[in-house]
Amino acid sequence: MSARWVAHLPFTAAADLPAAQHFAGTLARSLSFLSEVDVGETAVSAEDAQGVRHRVFCDLPLDGGRRCVRRVEHDGDCAPWRCR
Repeated sequence: MSARWVAHLPFTAAADLPAAQHFAGTLARSLSFLSEVDVGETAVSAEDAQGVRHRVFCDLPLDGGRRCVRRVEHDGDCAPWRCR
């Protein structure tokens, strides 16, 4: 198995967590065509508290080896990634 690496890409968002999660989710989805990117593991943290990470996607395992694409703490049933 290849080593996994994490790219830290600082960005500026409105001063709240939901805005940061939305930005990170949009960025992650735009890269979902790359098999090397684990979109479901997307998380954000404040610059001065990088050890405290807030997940963007639910990413719970579903039948057939797929994972949930919906946002963290979503209402309703989980939904699988459509392409991956």
